[in-house]
Amino acid sequence: MKIVLIGSGNLATHLGKAILKLEQHQLIQVYSKTLANAEALANVLSVPAIADLADLQTDADLYILPVSDAAIASVSDSLPKDLKGIVIHCSGATPMEQLQNNLNHGVIYPIQSFSKTVDVDLQQVPLGVEGSSDLVESKLTAFAKDLSNQVFPCSTEQRLAIHVAAVFANNFTNALFQVSYELMEQHGLSFDLIRPIILETAEKVQKQVPALVQTGPAIRNDEITMQRHLQFISSNPDWQLIYQQISTLITKRKGKKDEN
Repeated sequence: MKIVLIGSGNLATHLGKAILKLEQHQLIQVYSKTLANAEALANVLSVPAIADLADLQTDADLYILPVSDAAIASVSDSLPKDLKGIVIHCSGATPMEQLQNNLNHGVIYPIQSFSKTVDVDLQQVPLGVEGSSDLVESKLTAFAKDLSNQVFPCSTEQRLAIHVAAVFANNFTNALFQVSYELMEQHGLSFDLIRPIILETAEKVQKQVPALVQTGPAIRNDEITMQRHLQFISSNPDWQLIYQQISTLITKRKGKKDEN
């Protein structure tokens, strides 16, 4: 496949580097609305950079839009109308239909967070695939399998479910890690002291259902300890609210389990 990257951010960087390693595929262009950004990635990938969609090569087989969710529809609508290749986005929360102005379109959704400075092995990242037709989905699946060992069909609704689940499992937990960091720092303690328990929890849920390995005072209905905790963080009402809401979630789930 001849491939154009329409974007130059975190995901575009990782996709570009991964595609560069595949002999059966060829990157032919990188676009960004800011030429300096396009050139920065294009120089890494040794391909031409453009900052005007009017300069887009129209004979590519695949146009990848690894851009922000808010930009997908507008970028898609701005593409030349005579593109023969497949146009895809990589979003978990955005319907495939936002690309429908392009005859052949679809989605390849990587279930991973990306930063330019942190290496990610795409071969280990699950890729969900959706296509506007059986033929498009077949082509996208074949391409995705060159990138990853874990490729599966995934509807718009399923992608949204995965994305919401990932926000709970990744974004929210990271925000809670920061609460822990600040709490430890306030009392002259190193965050390193609780890194082992974070790792141990993450490792447990790789093999078990999270509810089955839940620990802590809420699962034990230890009201005395929970009240002591709430009093300890009383100077920060936001933390108290988070503590109460998540503790309630845990105790409710335990109550349903006990009823069964």
